[in-house]
Amino acid sequence: MSVPRILIIAGSDSGGGAGIQADIKTVTLLGGHAMTAITAITAQNTLGVQGVHPVPTDMVLAQMDSVISDIGVDAVKIGMIGSAQTAAAVAERLALLAHVPIVFDPVMVATSGSLLADDATIAAFERLMQVASVITPNAPELAALTGRVIGDVEQLEDAAQALREKTGAVIFAKGGHLPQRLEDDRPLIHDLLVDEDMVAEYSIARIETRHSHGTGCTLASAIAAGLGGGLSLADAVDRAEAVVAAVLKAAPGLGQGHGPMGHTLALTPFYHLLEANDQTGWSAADFAARYSDHA
Repeated sequence: MSVPRILIIAGSDSGGGAGIQADIKTVTLLGGHAMTAITAITAQNTLGVQGVHPVPTDMVLAQMDSVISDIGVDAVKIGMIGSAQTAAAVAERLALLAHVPIVFDPVMVATSGSLLADDATIAAFERLMQVASVITPNAPELAALTGRVIGDVEQLEDAAQALREKTGAVIFAKGGHLPQRLEDDRPLIHDLLVDEDMVAEYSIARIETRHSHGTGCTLASAIAAGLGGGLSLADAVDRAEAVVAAVLKAAPGLGQGHGPMGHTLALTPFYHLLEANDQTGWSAADFAARYSDHA
């Protein structure tokens, strides 16, 4: 059986809600094998980011080279990049990967509002965007990358088109930060997939919750997992949108602030694995009987 090999280049979130932790959970949820090159270590929880320690650029590249040379890679997801030097070096290394889809989530600010990229690092995003296949900015990130004011879906599309023309990448512009729009008395979020010859709009019902930490990481990783597994871009995005909605609804309600989502979909993973695998010597009933408090 071929398992999609997804290389994640991103920072670590000690609270487990976003970053590498959310990426690994998402790729695993979708049946892929997650590999990592950690760019920064953060001290963070649901209330904010208390500290950031960038990983030296040489070590980031060493992590990439280690897994690429041995295991191989079917798709790449880039999140928090750590420093301008690392952004430039990672871009040069990824440019050597032929025919591998690269999904770049240009992380600048955490859900809590904490800054995760300084001006120099954001400026260095230029090279990363040149090697990316898909870029997934939210409205504030897209405004920062294009210098445009974005206050509605029309301006979101104009800015996305500008970034697409500048980079050559497909742009998946996320509209969750835009003013709420009602259709049939339902609040909707409008996301846009912008390619050279088409614009596809995704109208998604807004899920009202404060436990939304890691939505951008989850979406980008889900797209990468889909592309790495051979899905078309449209199918990868469709599935990614569904995944984000599902894990938002399954959020466990942890923490005092912007809590993590429910990447296990409120299931006990090992218990449910038993349902489909009789090689363990256990049955689901055995497990439930012995560990009923945990199943």
